[in-house]
Amino acid sequence: MEKSKVFFTDFRVAVGSSGLTGKLKKLMKEAGVGQIDMDGKFVAIKMHFGELGNLSFLRPNYARAVADLVKELGGQPFLTDCNTMYPGSRKNALEHLECAWENGFTPLTVGCPILIGDGLKGTDDVAVPVSGGEYIKEAYIGRAIMDADVFISLTHFKGHEMTGFGGTLKNIGMGCGSRAGKKAQHSSGKPTISAPLCRGCRRCQRECANGGLEFDAAEKKMHVNADNCVGCGRCLGACNFDAIHFKNNNAPADLNRRMAEYAKAVVDGRPNFHVSLIVDVSPNCDCHSENDAPILPNLGMLASFDPVALDQACADLCQKAEPFPNSQLGDNIRRKGFVDLGDHFKNCKPDVDWKSCLEHGEKIGLGSRDYELVVMK
Repeated sequence: MEKSKVFFTDFRVAVGSSGLTGKLKKLMKEAGVGQIDMDGKFVAIKMHFGELGNLSFLRPNYARAVADLVKELGGQPFLTDCNTMYPGSRKNALEHLECAWENGFTPLTVGCPILIGDGLKGTDDVAVPVSGGEYIKEAYIGRAIMDADVFISLTHFKGHEMTGFGGTLKNIGMGCGSRAGKKAQHSSGKPTISAPLCRGCRRCQRECANGGLEFDAAEKKMHVNADNCVGCGRCLGACNFDAIHFKNNNAPADLNRRMAEYAKAVVDGRPNFHVSLIVDVSPNCDCHSENDAPILPNLGMLASFDPVALDQACADLCQKAEPFPNSQLGDNIRRKGFVDLGDHFKNCKPDVDWKSCLEHGEKIGLGSRDYELVVMK
């Protein structure tokens, strides 16, 4: 079987050249993005707009380069992401768009519309069957993302406190899940309701189809009926006051495998292409309202039709890099009693299990971990 091709280029550019955005477009062309028929097609470009206060997310300039290339190929691009499961500045479409704008992502700067994939409250989703799924039979994916004819992921490759690293599969799987979809990946449990935050508006109850919520008229508070609740997460998107929470109680390996299955649901059955930039490699996700110093140097830009091979190539390049001493990873290495686990991401966060995501992705036919790295100057 032929190895998947992953195309790579570094961040070096000559004075007077078209710069990094021009180099990114050239990389995508070399990797074969022009083979996709985009003429008149809606093209979803999935990326992370960054939490307010975070400064390590990808610059809008990169998104503009991808959108411009899609338009050159006849496509109609839009940037997209789905709402978050946790409270923050991206938990509904209004706040999410304002966050994107404040971080520099506007139709003017990126050259295309910006749509929040799962709608106003994170409940506008489509139940998508997962072919070969062992953990997820139906994935809840943002409707706008599934309505697109072509799917492109643009990923900031960095560390992650739960999954080891945040790469292409996380950008697709977790990122394209609606609020209920994110809950299905993170938690197999049931919600809790914070009484001080509950306003008694009963919006959540209107979303519940199973009698899992009961309203106490005397207290004017909502409660969970654990016997009836099926843990679907629909109530989460209905609450505007952050009163409903799910614990992140799936083990890291389970979370990663569910994430791989969600990614497969997104890309199955339509043209897809993937770009990942190893830059500003923060130890934690861009979902944080801050970012620590990078743990590794800026290594380059990669592109492939195979999302599993792309993540594996990024991980391999990172493992060969020298850690920055003034970083979370550097602090851990210098700590008394440090045990080298032979893995930069595990040395940063010992409890993570990033390989389980790629292994499972390969197992269910999402892609291959066996790849050929094609270097472009």
